[in-house]
Amino acid sequence: MRRDIDITTADGVAKATFFRPDQQPVGKPARGVIFYMDGMGPRDALFQMAQRLADAGYAVLLPDLFYRFGGYGPFSGASFSKEDERNKIMSMIRGTTQAMTKADTKAFIDALDAENIAGPLGVVGYCFGGGRALTAAASYPDRIAAAASFHGGNLAGDAEDSPHRLADKIKARVYVGVAGVDGSFPPEQSARLAEALRVGGVDHMIENYVGMTHGWTVPDRDGVYDERGAERHWKRLLALFEEALG
Repeated sequence: MRRDIDITTADGVAKATFFRPDQQPVGKPARGVIFYMDGMGPRDALFQMAQRLADAGYAVLLPDLFYRFGGYGPFSGASFSKEDERNKIMSMIRGTTQAMTKADTKAFIDALDAENIAGPLGVVGYCFGGGRALTAAASYPDRIAAAASFHGGNLAGDAEDSPHRLADKIKARVYVGVAGVDGSFPPEQSARLAEALRVGGVDHMIENYVGMTHGWTVPDRDGVYDERGAERHWKRLLALFEEALG
């Protein structure tokens, strides 16, 4: 089951799409998952991914993190190769701070509560959304029990709001899937993130997907999407949620 909803935040109204399993096993309530989009925004490719999570038994919320900009796009996985569209996307990425998404996440959690989705939550983010997932886990440690980032950028950069600086606040189990070649998350950042998570006492795994490039999990990223790598990512993500959320 899929439907569009509006979520009231401190800064306005965020459009979101909510996915619920069509059939839920008796005695096994649906666990909630917040899906943090990549920089091209909500679209069919991400809806397909969210639906796959729902088909696995999760109630999935996919919000538009760029709602502050009003109407935009539509973009696709090919948009980043077009200069005018890339410039617009980058302006929205720069204009949507970690602090904004952190505040929005409280409203996202409330929206799941309103759907009677109780208990521990999972979060997953792709590209731009990867850091948002880790920041969410640090900001709401009593609700978020599992956090995953795939080809997330600048997870351990020099910025004051870099997610690795919050590692000691994370109680969730963390999985980070890294593209083998990714200028937005170079090896030195991977090492810095690993050290921060280890020192912070976080149960975590950072896995390098050799041969994959940034965006390999998203099916509309022509020339980047890798089916074999994407299926490996699904195995890791579903195992994480099954083990951490029950």
